[in-house]
Amino acid sequence: MANTSNNGAAKFLPDRLDLDALRAAAAGCEGCDLYRNATQTVFGEGPGHATFMLVGEQPGDREDIEGHPFVGPAGRVLDRGLEEAGIAREDVYVTNAVKHFSFTPRGNRRIHQKPTAAEITACRPWLNAELAVVRPEVVVVLGATAARSLLGPAFRVTQHRGEPVPLGEALAVATVHPSAVLRAPDREDAYDGFLADLRAAARAA
Repeated sequence: MANTSNNGAAKFLPDRLDLDALRAAAAGCEGCDLYRNATQTVFGEGPGHATFMLVGEQPGDREDIEGHPFVGPAGRVLDRGLEEAGIAREDVYVTNAVKHFSFTPRGNRRIHQKPTAAEITACRPWLNAELAVVRPEVVVVLGATAARSLLGPAFRVTQHRGEPVPLGEALAVATVHPSAVLRAPDREDAYDGFLADLRAAARAA
């Protein structure tokens, strides 16, 4: 099969833009080479018109196997944060900047590998389409990869986390990825900062 990594996802977009059509089309995406080793495309999930859209980096190992975003340990941190911030899950659409799992094999394990700038760019048409369909009021940007995709390579999450910034017709609020909370030396302190950012997103709505 020809290498399609330079073409991106745009040519795989369906003519009809709704979430069901997008999800079905994304299942066959070969817009970058990540599809070759990933189990499946992991598309976004949630209501068709959500108040909040949460954008992470990419599926992890559990997400890749199960086919749903944020079902692993980071997802549990996210669920707790949303509940404590007063953000109802039925008002939330969750997705990732990159829809296939990027990893390095190590024995029987698959070690997460950060997506490249080219992979982020190749997958951006799916994220653009999700934004156009869902039309969220607030986009919560989870981590540096999502920030690069949505807010540009110059944006620094550490400098501007919790600050609402314009993103099209929505407001974007950046924070760390919940997996960073799990990796932090002081997990409780990291979670408190993450929760404060989610509460800022709740106020922005």
